Amino acid sequence: MARAPKPPPKRGSRLDRYRGVIDGWLRDDLDAPRKQRHTTKRIFDRLLDEHDAAGLVSYGMVRDYVATRRREIRIEAGREPANTFTPQTHLPGREAEVDFGEVAVRLRGELVTCALFSLRLSYSGKSVHRSSASAGQEAFFEGHAHAFRVLGGVPTGKIR
Repeated sequence: MARAPKPPPKRGSRLDRYRGVIDGWLRDDLDAPRKQRHTTKRIFDRLLDEHDAAGLVSYGMVRDYVATRRREIRIEAGREPANTFTPQTHLPGREAEVDFGEVAVRLRGELVTCALFSLRLSYSGKSVHRSSASAGQEAFFEGHAHAFRVLGGVPTGKIR
């Protein structure tokens, strides 16, 4: 049985020798006033002028590096939270979300305020809406009863 060839080792970038310099400038910017921080253009110009990088690095290389590294440095310094999230998992028929409020509709040329009930299942996104001329708790309960009839049952978990 033939083996798959090994992938070639990652090739270095022409920007590698300047990464430490750029990172230093970005770290210095953490304490600099907002208007005095380095732009990507300024970083590129300083590399050309102070580090003889002309012909070695392009503006696009610097832009891509700074775009990701600036944020990483802010996170390392505790100046910006890392993006964290908790994935939501919803089981079929388990949870639903309800919204209830007033809506103004034009009925036979006259502006009328009605109650609007909306129930949406969290897993499938299927939703049921009902508007009612009555307001308050009665319309809220009627909306639930209507939604449960349309959906063919009641969610087994919670309704938020």
